[in-house]
Amino acid sequence: MEIKKYLFIKRVLDIVLALILFFVLSPIMVLAAIASKIEDGRSPVFFTQKRPGKDEKIFKIFKFRSMIPVTEKNGRKLFDKERLTKVGSIIRKTSVDELPQLINIIKGEMSFIGPRPLLVEYLPYYTEQERIRHTIRPGITGMVQVTGRNSLKWDERLKKDIEYVESISFLLDTRIFFRTLVEIIKRSDRGEDVSATLGNFAKVRSKTIKTI
Repeated sequence: MEIKKYLFIKRVLDIVLALILFFVLSPIMVLAAIASKIEDGRSPVFFTQKRPGKDEKIFKIFKFRSMIPVTEKNGRKLFDKERLTKVGSIIRKTSVDELPQLINIIKGEMSFIGPRPLLVEYLPYYTEQERIRHTIRPGITGMVQVTGRNSLKWDERLKKDIEYVESISFLLDTRIFFRTLVEIIKRSDRGEDVSATLGNFAKVRSKTIKTI
């Protein structure tokens, strides 16, 4: 199937499925919001962050808040696991924290499947070849999430993003979709590894770019 034609069909499927899931899963999202509010009393229950989307256009990604805002205690920097709330731990393991991204899909900012949108600050550190990951809509899940996730090095993750864009097809998306369901059932670590500092990411990527 021609790529442009498939991307159009993919977009239609994204909208239809996102609308259906939004209404079907809305009770779960309401419960998650209430539980988060009861646990620490903070508002809003959503976590938003700027991310680069298709053609590097910046948008705000939506997730349920799963961490306390405090990053240091007694002068010591807290690890993400220490900042994770009890409700946050549950919604991460079940991927409920990702459900608000259905809004991003409906708005046309994301797709169900595609390269995960990383931090805006990472943009200057991609090679020209790696920028291909921004030629399509970013996804809630993708090849990285079903083939190693956080155990992969940055170069390996970006290579898989390139591989996905260059071989995108209905069959590939179907495989990723079902493998994602398996990962959710296995309750694998669903947390994104975007908590690494810009300095660490820049250091790793700078070494890669210099060798190209």
